[in-house]
Amino acid sequence: MIAYPRTALADELVHQLQGKTAFGDAQNGLFLAAPRRTGKTTFLRGDLCPALEKAGVVVVYVDLWAEATRDPGVLIADAIGRALQPHLGVIARAAKKTGLNKVSLAGWLDVDTSRIGKLDGLTLVDALRALHETADKPVALVIDEAQHALTSEAGEAAMTALKSARDQLNRPGVVNLMLVMSGSDRDKLLRLVNTNGSPFYGSQIKTMPALGQDFMAHIVQLIEAQRPELAPVDQATLQAAFEGFGSRPQFFMEALGQVLSPLAALTGRFEPAMLQAAAQRQQDDEGQMESDYLGLKPLEQAVLWRMLEQGPRFRPYDAEALRFYREKTGRDKAVTPPQAQNALESLRERTPALVWKSARGEYAVEDAAMHRWYETRAAAGTWPPLSRQGNLLPDTE
Repeated sequence: MIAYPRTALADELVHQLQGKTAFGDAQNGLFLAAPRRTGKTTFLRGDLCPALEKAGVVVVYVDLWAEATRDPGVLIADAIGRALQPHLGVIARAAKKTGLNKVSLAGWLDVDTSRIGKLDGLTLVDALRALHETADKPVALVIDEAQHALTSEAGEAAMTALKSARDQLNRPGVVNLMLVMSGSDRDKLLRLVNTNGSPFYGSQIKTMPALGQDFMAHIVQLIEAQRPELAPVDQATLQAAFEGFGSRPQFFMEALGQVLSPLAALTGRFEPAMLQAAAQRQQDDEGQMESDYLGLKPLEQAVLWRMLEQGPRFRPYDAEALRFYREKTGRDKAVTPPQAQNALESLRERTPALVWKSARGEYAVEDAAMHRWYETRAAAGTWPPLSRQGNLLPDTE
């Protein structure tokens, strides 16, 4: 993967997180949404985290999807513990030399030196305060795929604790704890901010800018430098191809490598081949979603259809939803809430899962790309997908 630093964007976000801009609320939490594989994690790890460290901030990064089988709350606690450990270690070694079993950190917190780096009995609030005071620097906690925290009670509790830590460590004009939460699904990330019961109620979700013309100009420059016989490269066509790939650099660069390979036996210009590759990728992605949909049982299809149609307004068991399920499946009898619940659980248990569930019992489509697929087909009048036998078969269960 070709490195493309987004230094200007990272520096601007650091200023916002530090509260140095006249407008904005990033110092109270920066929430970034971007579709999967569009470079969000690369930006966080390769640009934003280094920029924060350059500004004198201790950075704690955790990706809640890296170990999806572990509880998100535990992953957050472990990340803070690992960041705290080296700072405690210096003090602990000095304490052990004097024969002390415990040491006072910053004059307020006693930590058992045999439990350094572990959070047994130490709250997230106290751990973050300890990290800030022992490092004598502001702390930034960067949580990638933060919406995954809502899938467990411990994860929800961790989010509430982080909000408390922010309120305790920060004061007007002084930002000691910066929180960055990213997510690949805006609707799920909204659940952290959009209701009175949300831990960060009132904060705003920002859409992370996609890679644009400057990125493509960088790619064109590299191509012309390495393959001067291809100059001048048609940047506009490559930009259209990149957008056809959903602005996903990984897929774009893979296709570019294939069409520029000496083994490709390509005749003529390579730019049209990139447009064809983008169209094929889109067709393959949509074909997979259609195959997944048509492979479902009628009630599962109806439930998923309702979720795609309603988005964040989806309520699985209200009267309108149950009437919708009955109509779309052609049942003679009403669909009951337990039957709808069984369909939802079946959708969650598929590999890969088609449905996401929060610890509060909220449901959403797992892959946000499926919403875009649905909206495109609905606008074109080609929804729902039809099997060879026609649309949803009557369901007699």
